[in-house]
Amino acid sequence: MQIAAPAKINLNLRVLGRNNATGYHDLETWMVPVTLADELRVALTDTPGITLTCSDPDLDSGSGNLAWKAADLFLRETRHPGGAAIELHKHIPHGAGLGGGSSDAAAVLRALNEQAGRPLDVTALEQLAAQLGSDIPFFVRARPAMARGRGEILHAQPLPQPLDLLLLKPPFAVETAWAYRQWSGGNFCPEEWTAPQLHDGIEIVNDLERPVFAKFITLAALKKWLLGHSLVAAAAMSGSGSCLFAILRDARGAGQLAAEAQEEFGRTLWTAACRTA
Repeated sequence: MQIAAPAKINLNLRVLGRNNATGYHDLETWMVPVTLADELRVALTDTPGITLTCSDPDLDSGSGNLAWKAADLFLRETRHPGGAAIELHKHIPHGAGLGGGSSDAAAVLRALNEQAGRPLDVTALEQLAAQLGSDIPFFVRARPAMARGRGEILHAQPLPQPLDLLLLKPPFAVETAWAYRQWSGGNFCPEEWTAPQLHDGIEIVNDLERPVFAKFITLAALKKWLLGHSLVAAAAMSGSGSCLFAILRDARGAGQLAAEAQEEFGRTLWTAACRTA
């Protein structure tokens, strides 16, 4: 079965504080899927065991990969006697704050559930996904939603209209756990670098920019450059980074903006034009 695993952006992300009961930070974030997506081929097999092949040689193809973990959890939960075979073709960069690994895991759950005759309803799939990671329940339905708690409490939040985007990622990753630890530590960059923006009634803001920008000054410089560009209506970091998204005034300007950004910040800057899905 072929299935797409979409990336996401966080239009806004507020960190409410560390929850000592769960060990995670409570947050409130509006997550929106986008048209950039990984591609997977997933199959139930008669033979026990899980095989995973991945187009990105830098990623774990074994039990350290969330897609592998999702298959393992589904097989155990449904007591399926066989196994699973997964082919993963990556388009979403890792360490970007775009949720690629989480989306891959949710896609595996959905695909295996479909092939097994839907033993689990959507709610049960979301509960299973929550055992794997905070963002994964969102990708089970993959629709715009406000997420609370550690990200597993979801309420549908449609967008007023689709947004045309350019994604931009420098050649380094930001570790999510590190970003949240830095937020707790209070090592922040100046507030004017991260001030909220308003776009068509949507607040664009990310509380994790302050600790991340304090270390990764390139991201702050890239955001400032984007906000000064005539083609950009708003810009912010997605999740814990290191990817920024620019909301475009006109989708036809994506190529020009990407070229100018690479001229300014180097050819190693990854870019992808997409839109909210």
